Amino acid sequence: MPKAELKFGGATLLQRALEAAHGAGTVVVVGPDPGTLPDGTLTAREDPPFAGPAAAIEAGLAALEQDDVTRAGHGRLPSGTHARWVLVMACDMPFAGTAVPVLLSELAEHPDAEGAISVSADGRRQPLLGVYRFSALQREVLAAAEQGGLANAAVFRLLARLDLLAVPVPAGSTDDVDTWGDAAALGVDGDQP
Repeated sequence: MPKAELKFGGATLLQRALEAAHGAGTVVVVGPDPGTLPDGTLTAREDPPFAGPAAAIEAGLAALEQDDVTRAGHGRLPSGTHARWVLVMACDMPFAGTAVPVLLSELAEHPDAEGAISVSADGRRQPLLGVYRFSALQREVLAAAEQGGLANAAVFRLLARLDLLAVPVPAGSTDDVDTWGDAAALGVDGDQP
């Protein structure tokens, strides 16, 4: 069972992630076909499939850029008006929604930063729960393409040159589901194989 389909509090992890991203101008879900999504939600797939989260970020940015081109072509917005900020959030963190307003608040106080990365209560940085400047991510994706791309690359490699704020977030907001033990500890339900 894909992580996105696991349930927490009566909703799938993907539904919880979508709720946490509420208010975003455009939402892109990257990964295997997620099934039914709210109207206006874009989908993308990393290339090759299962090439990791850095490649997924690249695919998400490409979907945002394509959406921008499509809207400009239909006269709905000027060309080049893509998102200023990108919320990157893995769907396997059931409490991630508590961190999003903290990250946004910190960026509002430091508008020159290139992003804000979550820092857990024990001091670990979580790059898959962060808000990054679109242009900065785009720059780094292009740089990575010149060095062999992002397939199976570390997200920290993609973010290494960004001027990021390290933002302490609420305890538990970066806890993720990597094993069935993690799922049980967090109260996430799913059918074990």
